[in-house]
Amino acid sequence: MSSIGPTGFILLIVVALLLFGPNKLPELGRAFGRTLREFKQGAKDIMDDDNEPRRREVGRNDVQKLDAEVVSQASHSENTNKDRRLPE
Repeated sequence: MSSIGPTGFILLIVVALLLFGPNKLPELGRAFGRTLREFKQGAKDIMDDDNEPRRREVGRNDVQKLDAEVVSQASHSENTNKDRRLPE
């Protein structure tokens, strides 16, 4: 499928002039530009919302549980690394 060439654009402009008249055309162009800009901004906001990590309020008990998990994982990885060392 081919794209619209220069003659296609000229034909579109002539049809738009015939349908809307020369006085309404700039107003329609501005409205179309505003609509396109708002659409792009909305799409960008949606994409930014998806990339942000979800945050929630954490209480003292939650922090203590997380600390215990981190200590447990650290000791587990330390034991695993000892097993992987080459004998001396």
